[in-house]
Amino acid sequence: MTAVKCLVWDLDDTLWDGVVLEGDRPRPFPAARSTLHTLDRRGILHAVASRGDHAVAAAHLAAHDLTDLFCVLEVGWGAKSEAIRRIATELNIGLDTVAFADNDAVERAEVTAALPMVRCYPAAEVGALPALPEFQPDVVTDESRHRRLYYQSNRHRTVAEREFSGSPTEFQTWLNLSMTVRPATEADLARAHELTIRTHQLNTTGRTFDLDELRTLSHSPHHQVLVATLTDRFGPHGTIGLAVLSHTRTDAVLDLLLMSCRVMSRNVGTALLTHLIRTTLATGRRPLAHFVPTPVNRIMLITLRFAGFTLLTEEPDHLLLTFDPNRPPPPPPTHVHINHPMATPPVL
Repeated sequence: MTAVKCLVWDLDDTLWDGVVLEGDRPRPFPAARSTLHTLDRRGILHAVASRGDHAVAAAHLAAHDLTDLFCVLEVGWGAKSEAIRRIATELNIGLDTVAFADNDAVERAEVTAALPMVRCYPAAEVGALPALPEFQPDVVTDESRHRRLYYQSNRHRTVAEREFSGSPTEFQTWLNLSMTVRPATEADLARAHELTIRTHQLNTTGRTFDLDELRTLSHSPHHQVLVATLTDRFGPHGTIGLAVLSHTRTDAVLDLLLMSCRVMSRNVGTALLTHLIRTTLATGRRPLAHFVPTPVNRIMLITLRFAGFTLLTEEPDHLLLTFDPNRPPPPPPTHVHINHPMATPPVL
């Protein structure tokens, strides 16, 4: 079962008992408040899709110190399914990772009809949601507990980009992006594994490794498990990338590359891939890449092809791509500064 990444809440008669636009001043249900905090600690995001006046609803959330728990507020009079679509787009997550709680069976039915992949729950069950398996991530890390803050910071970036007077390229430069690529330590492995579970499949080369496999590979002299962290002028993005490479004397094979959906719009996936190609070529090895096609990860294949990889062999469920070592390496990214402490490929 796909884990839930975001729980979308109706407000009136779901989060609290009453209709604030009609003058009610209800306190949030204790069970609802408990669920909000429990799921937040697990790294599950919260958003609102509710009917009413945005300013009135926001004021009532603020009066009960709940504003900061929500990443997106969609309050208005349109279809809730459309509000949920907008929330998923803004958070850059798949609709199959979204859940929705509402007291109104008609509203839940409208969402189910329009978005059958979204799981819907009646308000009466909100207090029991943390006990359901879809709301229990396999891995909860320190970064999980800060996930909401990362997304909220990203909203500030989005607003800044909207108000920026220059070109998109100039905005990327203005952000002052800095990526650190380094070997994963034991403390990083839980987050690395979490990335393989949570990252939307459009952002990955299609292979996965469990926690024990990542631990074994990180200690192998013939492999590298690399994590990428990112910061900019708004603060840290946390650990946003993972790469697994296997090395021979002649080749370096990219077994896995994935990026967090939070940063895909910053073109940092290409920056990381370019860095891996350049460091591989610098050791005299040929860059290769495994790619396992899925229904949704073609964008990663396009990223590989634009970076200079060409098809070497093809099977129905697997592609092997190569970068010609005789061609010039791709130029380093101009919008991201890359630090790589002790991340040089091994000498075999």
